[in-house]
Amino acid sequence: MKPVLEVTGLRVERGNTTILHHVDWRVAPGEHWVILGANGSGKTSLLKALTGFLSPTDGEFSVLGRRYGAADWRELRLHIGVVTSAFTASIPLSEVTLDTVISGKYAQLDLWHAGTRADRVAALRLLRSVGLARIAHREWAYLSQGERQRVLIARALMAHPQLLILDEPCAGLDPVAREKFLRFLETLARRRRGPALVLVTHHVEEITPAFTHALMLRTGRVVAAGPRAEVLTSAQLSATFRARLRLGRTAGRYRLGFASP
Repeated sequence: MKPVLEVTGLRVERGNTTILHHVDWRVAPGEHWVILGANGSGKTSLLKALTGFLSPTDGEFSVLGRRYGAADWRELRLHIGVVTSAFTASIPLSEVTLDTVISGKYAQLDLWHAGTRADRVAALRLLRSVGLARIAHREWAYLSQGERQRVLIARALMAHPQLLILDEPCAGLDPVAREKFLRFLETLARRRRGPALVLVTHHVEEITPAFTHALMLRTGRVVAAGPRAEVLTSAQLSATFRARLRLGRTAGRYRLGFASP
């Protein structure tokens, strides 16, 4: 089977600054990855490159079997779900939840496409699956942060993506809302024929058991990449965040603290 993602020697430079240094990364079908790194490590730049919003300086990559430079990335984006808080500012405050979800089918923000009855049925089904059917006709302005994140998940799933990228989806959530959201992600990751997940985060506490692999970045370079059990260690995390850290685990979830001197 073709890999979901394959990146070879990816390099991104802007002016005199190198943002990504020869990144190699491969995501196989059935894998769910977490990307870890401090601010400025290159996490968001990597995602922008893979979705066609940041042109690489060197290297090659393919997404869903289509090679960058030889495929129409505008069409490919219809098969990639993206959940990011960057979208929130582009959603009209008066847009109702149902329309926000439908907009995902057409890769639009501020829906102008006349959705069909089938679109509305599908969008309502997705809202039901994320526990938000009751607010299908509530305006965006009156949704909580946790509700907005789940609506964006439903929106991303509207196009039946093969790849779902979650860019710090728990940012701004209170502890209870975060745990509910992570439980939903765990359920989504275990669905048959569900999308491959790529979760970008700063926090090991957000890595649920369904995530099988980890990619760790520091200043645009890969510190480690591979099966979670092999690469998610105190030593690798210390190298990634440039601090003496100790990784702990309780009931299948991680916690991170400073190591004793």
